[in-house]
Amino acid sequence: MNLRSTVSLLVLLASAASAFAVPYIPKSDTQVLERLPYKPSDPIARELSQLRAALRRDPRNLQAAVTLAGRYYGMVGEEGDPRYLGYAQAALAPWWDMPTPPVEVQILRASLRQFRHDFAGAVDDLTQVLEREPSHVRARALRAIIHIVQARYAQARTDCQTLAQVGNALVGLGCEAMVDGLIGKAAPAYAALNGAVAKTSDVAPSDMLWLQIRLAELAQRQGRDDLAEVHFKRALALGITDTFLLAAYADMLLDQKRHSDVVALLKDRSRSDVLLLRLMFAERGLGMPSAKERESELAARYAAAQMRGEKVHQQEEARFALQVHNDAAKALALAQENWQAQREPRDARIFLEAAVAMKDTAAAQPVLQWLEESGIEDRYLVGLGQRLKGQRK
Repeated sequence: MNLRSTVSLLVLLASAASAFAVPYIPKSDTQVLERLPYKPSDPIARELSQLRAALRRDPRNLQAAVTLAGRYYGMVGEEGDPRYLGYAQAALAPWWDMPTPPVEVQILRASLRQFRHDFAGAVDDLTQVLEREPSHVRARALRAIIHIVQARYAQARTDCQTLAQVGNALVGLGCEAMVDGLIGKAAPAYAALNGAVAKTSDVAPSDMLWLQIRLAELAQRQGRDDLAEVHFKRALALGITDTFLLAAYADMLLDQKRHSDVVALLKDRSRSDVLLLRLMFAERGLGMPSAKERESELAARYAAAQMRGEKVHQQEEARFALQVHNDAAKALALAQENWQAQREPRDARIFLEAAVAMKDTAAAQPVLQWLEESGIEDRYLVGLGQRLKGQRK
């Protein structure tokens, strides 16, 4: 698994991907779970088949298990289907409960733990790895992103700076730019990162995808949606399917009420709850009959998740409750609980929107405090905060 897939998937699943479900873990290797979206002659399908066969012969084949789990993990970014996470965990079953499993298993375990919002467990795994191998790039990158998601910006910066020293300097710079984009330094962060990217000619496509998404985010922080779109389109032009990229770009298009563009972007991506939600919003905006079917499907998925006791849907479900069902009280409750686990701009946005709808300034105090302490330059979030400060309940 390369660095880009590790970092971008973690960003996806710890922020925009609250709608991913807890993965299902199969009971046996013979159980047919789903036909993968590849033809039998596809190289990926052949590789997966060979790796599964190797594990059936020897379930403790570490190399085959790690490779297979990594392939499944990467497919989440492409397909947005959380079931692949369960397949990944099943491949790692012989080592899963070890206090100190092999390094690559422990990194994958950390990745899967953060999907369940077990950020403490994930950080513990990654810290153990870094104690053994201080220069491990993937572990350092994953821990940095978790710190960012939970608004621990000083710790994140330390990991980002170390990443630049021991790994890929450009990706390390992008990592630090993420931090700066959240603490009122978006403009200099954008200038530095954009300049570095422009001067580097040998960037791997996967790394370039990750960097272009970071640049798009930094442009948005400055209110430059026109510039952000340039970077989103450059990322799309790389031809690498990435759910986080599609979700982030779709969100910007929805804010601009470019519903037709969202439908064109996501029409074949309904497997992912994250993308299905955005597709439904776009179809509603266009008055398409299919929007009602999408609403029903999403409602069923959220209800099933609640019955299973899952809490990883909360940010996305809060958007659904507020914008589809006009249930501001439910949206606020979901956003409040979600804020306990992850504190990114998207989490802040739905929290503040729900609080505005409820005219509940007191409930929004944690986010208002974050806005003030972070210094984030997002004009929409700042505007919501100002509206709340003028309200009383």
